Amino acid sequence: MKFAITSKGDSVSNTLMHKMRTYLQDFDLTYDEDQPDLVVSVGGDGTLLYAFHRYRSRLDKTAFIGVHTGHLGFYADWVPEEIEKLVIAIAKTPYQIVEYPLLEVIIRYNDGGREARYLALNECTVKSVEGTLVMDVEIKGQLFETFRGDGLCISTPSGSTAYNKALGGAILHPSLPAIQLAEMASINNRVFRTIGSPLVLPQHHTCLLKPVNDVDHQITIDHLTLLHKDVKSIQSRVAKEKIRFARFRPFPFWKRVSDSFITDK
Repeated sequence: MKFAITSKGDSVSNTLMHKMRTYLQDFDLTYDEDQPDLVVSVGGDGTLLYAFHRYRSRLDKTAFIGVHTGHLGFYADWVPEEIEKLVIAIAKTPYQIVEYPLLEVIIRYNDGGREARYLALNECTVKSVEGTLVMDVEIKGQLFETFRGDGLCISTPSGSTAYNKALGGAILHPSLPAIQLAEMASINNRVFRTIGSPLVLPQHHTCLLKPVNDVDHQITIDHLTLLHKDVKSIQSRVAKEKIRFARFRPFPFWKRVSDSFITDK
């Protein structure tokens, strides 16, 4: 098996990374940063997001596993004290593959032929660089509403516990093939009206955002912030690709939600 390890970059994470690499090579596993079968992320959810984007061209061949060295993460289910146990599991135990849906974002431009395609593990956000964001929201080719407000967030089920939750969105189990559209400070009065609630769309539904006015847009794809000019539309839907996680033991999602947001520790 070929493996790679990414680190948050702090001293604790780097020490664990080097220790794991040495242990796994002692078991005759091959370290390969270019074409790994397994990527171990040491740090937090942000570290795994970085690893996901680094290996996004190999999603059908590479599985991920997370070790968290800071606050409890949703993508990292091992702790530093379990490093030896994890190394033995990787070297000696067949792992289960669990696949979770991703968000596909296609940005098209007014010049006609150009478009940009992105994959998000957590979410895509759309804001106007200056002033209020004004967007026509189409669902399955039909105009749903004209949104006016600070911005819009389209999230995956995996990302529903991140920015989406802060916006009042629902928490979805990460196995559900869906995307969620949540509003940021929408304008609602006697003249302008939005739905005011998050929308959960199944995988066969496409959400299309069309700018009403000619402004530049700040668009984020997970941790990446991009400035886009002359945008014609932003299309979002469940991607055909999925992220693959290597599981050596059960991953109790609802317990993780409770531990992160409810339980005092």
